[in-house]
Amino acid sequence: MLLFLLSYLGGALTILSPCILPVLPFVFARADQPFVRSGLPLLAGMATTFAAVATAAAIGGGWVVAANQAGRWAALALMAVFALALLLPGLAERLTQPLVAAGARLSETAQSRGRGHPGAAFLLGIATGLLWAPCAGPILGLVLTGAALHGASAGTALLLLAYGAGAATSLALALLVGGRVFAAMKRSLGVGEWIRRALGAAMLAGVAAITLGLDTGLLANLSTASTAELEQRLVNRLARRDTAANLPVEGPAPSLDGAVQWLNSPPLTAADLKGKVVLVDFWTYSCINCLRTLPYVKAWAEKYRDQGLVVVGVHAPEFAFERDPDNVARAIRQFGITYPVALDNDFAIWTAFGNQYWPAHYFIDAQGRVRHRHFGEGEYAQSERVIQDLLREAGAAGIATDAAAVSGQGVQQAAAGEDIRSPETYLGYQRGERFASAPARPDTVTDYALPSTLALDEWGLTGTWRIEGERSQSTTAGGRIIYRFHARDLHLVLGPGADGKPVRFKVTIDGAAPGDAHGTDVAADGSGTVTEQRLYQLVRQPGVVSDHTFAIEFLDPGAAAYAFTFG
Repeated sequence: MLLFLLSYLGGALTILSPCILPVLPFVFARADQPFVRSGLPLLAGMATTFAAVATAAAIGGGWVVAANQAGRWAALALMAVFALALLLPGLAERLTQPLVAAGARLSETAQSRGRGHPGAAFLLGIATGLLWAPCAGPILGLVLTGAALHGASAGTALLLLAYGAGAATSLALALLVGGRVFAAMKRSLGVGEWIRRALGAAMLAGVAAITLGLDTGLLANLSTASTAELEQRLVNRLARRDTAANLPVEGPAPSLDGAVQWLNSPPLTAADLKGKVVLVDFWTYSCINCLRTLPYVKAWAEKYRDQGLVVVGVHAPEFAFERDPDNVARAIRQFGITYPVALDNDFAIWTAFGNQYWPAHYFIDAQGRVRHRHFGEGEYAQSERVIQDLLREAGAAGIATDAAAVSGQGVQQAAAGEDIRSPETYLGYQRGERFASAPARPDTVTDYALPSTLALDEWGLTGTWRIEGERSQSTTAGGRIIYRFHARDLHLVLGPGADGKPVRFKVTIDGAAPGDAHGTDVAADGSGTVTEQRLYQLVRQPGVVSDHTFAIEFLDPGAAAYAFTFG
């Protein structure tokens, strides 16, 4: 219903647009005729033709455009004849060509006061509809985009008809007002013949404007400046009221039973969450994509907590060390997470939701139904609007329309977008790829060496290592990992040895200390220490991003390396 209202109002706003000017003379040419028998059929024909042509053009391909172009030229010819008949009544008698004679007869019929035929007016409306190229502001753009994406449907045609009806309504008001003005001018000045000729001249000017493309070029650009902002405000205001109603109901939310432990909260049941809007965030603490979404999730939890939002973090471990509740508890303290976190070590909640991704956000309404989901990073503004809309739907008052202020720091800072070319790379044999120190010998202590050169995104080992299912572990001091990468940031998931003793390391970029390119876990001279099992940021390059060779040397034995990630 909202889209129909938006379409109608968007059409009504076209009367304010300069690009409607070429059509106005065709409408005002009927101003001195009975509205019901003349003006109304004209506007009905105009709206109907626009809806039909726009619907076909949105879904029908190039042949529709070509057919409509031919129709426009035919309509231009008809309108030119009509205009000439208004401007020069004697012209129709002197010219004998069939088209002009037919146009003159049509014009004479359409211009006869008191005996105007609705069919003739409707025909002129069809011709006007073929010429009408309304300004593609945000509302019409919304309708046409939806038509192009979702294909043919009765809904598409009805939306475009609503847009045309809105334009016809505003033109009808102008026509009624114009009719009274023209009647008053005729009574007071006796200039009916001059008014008729002026309208004919204006129609010829309109034909010329459309022929030269001014209606879709210069005038459309002027229109955008004058009405687009007004339309966009209308879209935003009305959309805020009804977005939640357009979110599909995907079914009842699965249970949160199955967690092996809860942190920051006792176990939450469906009864505990009844009447609450719930955001379920699947994450794991060494996942860089999860860490970059955390600032947003924390901000939403804080901003909307008192208005009925409950955020539940479901920690589903990727590596074995992430199953340790103490490790997870330490991580949530470090990241400042205060909302409930369920430890899903057995992937029971993950399976119940049918989830496949880190991070994944599921939005649940106050009735316990899944209404929206988002996987991965990004689209934060859309996700926050979903929260706002579900809270309004639940009856919460005073929901802000602005976005929460978020600024990620360190590893939580947003990725560098197109500058990331190197992919996530695992260092265990179960998922390892692009290993240049082949052949790898699984679960066996082996001396490895590098080839003479590394291609982009290849990695290798030097020294004595044991490559296991999900990690590579250095067994002696001096072991090195080398990676040829292209990204702003380089992260490596690391852990100390089995005895938990810290492991010192040294990082180089292209054989030199990183300097200004050092990450948050590395000093400018490249030195650092592995103290716990987590993700370490080792490189953050300033300025232009290019290909580099990264190397990390472990000065003590026992270091375990799990995966490279980039940002």
